Amino acid sequence: MNQKIDLIVFSHLRWYFVYQRPQHLISRFAQMYRTIYIEEPVFKNGDNGYSLSYDQSGVLVVTPEMNQAHSDDTSAVMEEILRQLFSDLAIRKYICWYYTPMALLFSRHLEPILTVYDCMDELSAFKFAPPALLELEKELLTHATLVFTGGRSLYEHKRAQASAPVHCFPSSIDKSHFHKARLLQSDTDDQQHIPFPRFGFFGVIDERFDIDLIDAVAAQKPEWQFILIGPVVKIDEATLPRRNNIHYLGPKKYEELPAYISSWDVAILPFAINESTRFISPTKTPEYLAAGKPVIATPIRDVIDPYGTLGFVKIVYDAASFIAYGEEELAIKDIHRWQRIDAYLDTMSWDSTWSEMYHLIIQSMKQNKTLLYV
Repeated sequence: MNQKIDLIVFSHLRWYFVYQRPQHLISRFAQMYRTIYIEEPVFKNGDNGYSLSYDQSGVLVVTPEMNQAHSDDTSAVMEEILRQLFSDLAIRKYICWYYTPMALLFSRHLEPILTVYDCMDELSAFKFAPPALLELEKELLTHATLVFTGGRSLYEHKRAQASAPVHCFPSSIDKSHFHKARLLQSDTDDQQHIPFPRFGFFGVIDERFDIDLIDAVAAQKPEWQFILIGPVVKIDEATLPRRNNIHYLGPKKYEELPAYISSWDVAILPFAINESTRFISPTKTPEYLAAGKPVIATPIRDVIDPYGTLGFVKIVYDAASFIAYGEEELAIKDIHRWQRIDAYLDTMSWDSTWSEMYHLIIQSMKQNKTLLYV
C-alpha cells in the first residue's frame, strides 16, 4: 500500500512571528497533508537537535537547535538534524516547499516527489541577505517543479529565470476576519488614550519602512496621531522618529488586529522606495480595505496596480501629497467607493489562492505519474 504524502516546508520566517502568507497557505495544506514546517535554527548551549510544537492549525512546527559552536557554519549540522527528523517521523514520500533558497544548503540530498518554490519576496534585496542567496535561488528556480510568486512584479522578474512553470499568486485576504473592524465599537486598552484623527500601520518595521516620511508628516501635522503596530527588526530602534503624536504599540496577534484597526481613521502603507521594496506586494493593502479604512500608500508597484489604478488607494510621493490626501480622506466619506471595493475583494480569498495552488500540485503529480494519497 502506498504511503501518504508529507509536506515539508523550509522557511526563513518563524511560524509564530507575524501571521502572513506562509501561515495562511500552509495551515490550509495541513488539512490535506501531514505538514512539517522547518524554521531556521536557534543557538544554545548543549547538544544539537530540534524541538516540536503542534500548532492548532495542524502544522507541526520544527525548530532546529544547535550548539553555539556551530553558528558560523550550520549546513552540516542542519543536514544531520534533518536526517534525524526524517527518521524520527518516518518521512518517506514527500513534497518539498521552499520559502528560502538558503535551505538548499542542507536539503539538496532529499528526493521529493515534487518541489515548490513560493517566492513571496526578493530576499536578496533585504538587509543582511546572505551573499550565497542569489546563486542558491538560481539553483532552486532551475530544479523546482512549480514556482509561485507573491505579486505581479515579482512574477515578471522570476518567470524569465525559472525552468519550471511560474504562476502569479498576489497577496490575498481573509475578508471576514478584517471585516470585523467595521463592526467593533470598543477601543483597545493601549489605544484609548490616543486622540483622533488616527493614522495606523501594522506590520514589520524594518528597512522597508519610510521613517523620514512619517517623521516629516508627524512634524507638520502634530494634531494627527500615528499608530505603528509591529516588531522592529534589522534596524536600530534609536533611528525611529520620536514625537508626541507617534505611538509604537509593539507586536500584536493576528486575532487582535481588527480591534486595533477599527478605531483608525486612515490606514497607511509608508514603504520606502528602495531595492528591498522593488518587488513587494503588501498583504496589508486588501486587509486594510476589508476593514473599511481609506488607505494612503507610497508608490509601490503592486499597490499602484491594481489598487491605485482602480481608485481604491491614494498614492503619495512625499510629505506634501501625504498631507493633502490625508486631509481629503478625513473630510470625504465616499459610500459608493466602498461598494466597488467590497465587490472587488469578493473576488479574492486565501481559500481560492490555496485551491488554485493545490490544483497545480495535483496536475504536476499526475503528469509525473505520482499517485496522491491524503
